[in-house]
Amino acid sequence: MACSGSPLLLLLQLPRSSRSALLPPRSSRTGNAASVPLAKADLLHLISDQERGVRTETLPTKRKEIIESIDALEDYGKGSVTTGAELSGTWRMLWTTEKEQLFIIKKAALFGTETGDVLQVIDVERGILNNVITFPPDGVFFVRSTAEAVSSQRVDFRFTSAVLRGRNWQVPLPPFGQGWFESVYIDDDIRVAKDIRGDYLVVDRAPYAWKE
Repeated sequence: MACSGSPLLLLLQLPRSSRSALLPPRSSRTGNAASVPLAKADLLHLISDQERGVRTETLPTKRKEIIESIDALEDYGKGSVTTGAELSGTWRMLWTTEKEQLFIIKKAALFGTETGDVLQVIDVERGILNNVITFPPDGVFFVRSTAEAVSSQRVDFRFTSAVLRGRNWQVPLPPFGQGWFESVYIDDDIRVAKDIRGDYLVVDRAPYAWKE
């Protein structure tokens, strides 16, 4: 029987048990690029119906499966450099365990709005990181930070200012801290990160470039 479509789409159509069976044991994953599409497909399938992590908060078994899938991609990413030019761009959140962001996604309706794209906008060369939450059509909350690559996978950042903006108004807010994240896997489509608080983040490359 003939099949059409990209290899990733075809892998996503396989049952998870079939994808998992095709993955090599963890001890042999590092540097084994041939199995990366399987691990990536497994992760994207697991998070596809999780409402960016909102549903996962009440599904501990699903959370465990997703984290195991993230660990698999981290194994493949060991030894790679993820803090170079490939890190720059507008990244759109697909899934996270970060409670503050999930709280905003869940509660936006109480303020007569809804959460749109949640973004990380990174410029490695200029040392800039903006965390952005959009509220279509006109609202946005963004936090500006300085960012510095301190190892092959880790970026340290420090918040410098924050702004809540509507159509004809904006409210400046004070900066509130610093931290770090490690991009444990990156490719042309997605990035997977862990941070100082033990939270996980899965993002894809947004089809647009966000600007203030």
